[in-house]
Amino acid sequence: MSLIKYGGLLSMVVLFGAIYYRRSQDNQLREQLDKVLENLRRAERKVSVPPRTRVAIGLGACEDGFVSAIDLLNKLEIKPPAGVKHYGSIQGEKELAEMFAFFFSRGAAGERYLHDKQLFEDILNVVEQDPSANWYTGGNAPAMANRLAKEGCEVLLGARMSQKLRDSLHERIKVSVVGSPLKKDDVHLLMEYKTGEQWGPYVTPRANRFIIHSDSSNPKLESLDDFSEGLLAFHPQAVVIGGLQMMDNFPFLEGERHSRLAELQRVMADLSPNTKTHFEFASFAEEAMLHDLLEYVVPYSDSLGMNEQELPNLFSLLAYGNVSVLSDPYPRTATVLDQMRFVFNSLKKTPLTDGRRKLSRLHVHTLAFQAIMTSKGSGWKNTMSAAAKAALTANRYVCGTSEVDISKSRIIMDDSFSISQEVGSQRMPFRDDRPVSCWDEDDVRICVAPVLVCTDVYMTGGGGDNVSSAGLVLQI
Repeated sequence: MSLIKYGGLLSMVVLFGAIYYRRSQDNQLREQLDKVLENLRRAERKVSVPPRTRVAIGLGACEDGFVSAIDLLNKLEIKPPAGVKHYGSIQGEKELAEMFAFFFSRGAAGERYLHDKQLFEDILNVVEQDPSANWYTGGNAPAMANRLAKEGCEVLLGARMSQKLRDSLHERIKVSVVGSPLKKDDVHLLMEYKTGEQWGPYVTPRANRFIIHSDSSNPKLESLDDFSEGLLAFHPQAVVIGGLQMMDNFPFLEGERHSRLAELQRVMADLSPNTKTHFEFASFAEEAMLHDLLEYVVPYSDSLGMNEQELPNLFSLLAYGNVSVLSDPYPRTATVLDQMRFVFNSLKKTPLTDGRRKLSRLHVHTLAFQAIMTSKGSGWKNTMSAAAKAALTANRYVCGTSEVDISKSRIIMDDSFSISQEVGSQRMPFRDDRPVSCWDEDDVRICVAPVLVCTDVYMTGGGGDNVSSAGLVLQI
């Protein structure tokens, strides 16, 4: 056989070998995803939501406009800035560009108040004329309320909104505000982007969104008084508070923010000890606002929910007294668990007087995994099933489907993870047949569930609210 023919035959053998190996690897990956999915479903199905579970949730609502971030910036003729910069709030077009680039280049979620009302209206007009833009009932409280209602709960929602938004809510949701509906809802614009998108010199490492708003109703907690009255007749088993990030960097009159937070504190303090309370964190940039939360809200919460950006922010404030502007969008499991332990133990020291509560549950939702920490004997139940349900909800929501499609999913958790950054700490193997890892540490139960990360993103905004609600609903 000539060298040429031999070389050609060898090339074909190598090519077919490579194809066979690739197909074999793909089949193994598919089998693994199938097995993980089935066992996550099995864990999720172990428990169900008890009938007539009653949850009250506030505060505030808005209309969410979802739009492609890069397309919108191009239509607005906003050019990529020479450099990125962080601001607590946004004053104009230049700061908008620098702030968006700051979060976009790191693939981090962000949310900021836009002081320039005219600029916000100009941006809103462009979005309203965009046929590809999508509009939904928004705000942390309505998003969480809709998810809880879909899961079978009876829900009381504290929010001022238009009749149009009221009509879009799930039938099991009762709106507590009895006054006349708003003529015009507050609007939030969610500028979404996908992994690898580019804007000038900036390339994002992961899919996420940047939110801008110029609210007038939500920051003042206008629904709080009616919500407080509604709680008396509703008799909820759990009360959920969210949306307080609207108060961050808002131009309040002197003493106005403290007055509204003090009223919220009174409402939470007056709740029955048998009613569980949950506070859902969000993107806070103002250090004074975070200190206000630690004074008025967190000490009255049994449970906290937050993402991989918000946890380091709270950790930094508690450990070092300052705000962490940005953190790793792909944090290691050990890092998250160590920060959770520190936050959990720090906040458990709250003196139990005047309606204050001892933190007994912490749920951190990240792109790669869900981690839930609960105190034993606290009444929070089904931690393993809750972590599994939260992980599955993350995929279903982001992909926009009711079922998980493994052809559009991947696992980005490691084959094993350390439960702490301390030298010699235990490693947990990732098991396809038991994908949710649970263990005890003194009086605490910890469960970590892998997320089948959606690779065909339909929507990111509202993901945290849906995931957090899904985890909460099985534990009440």
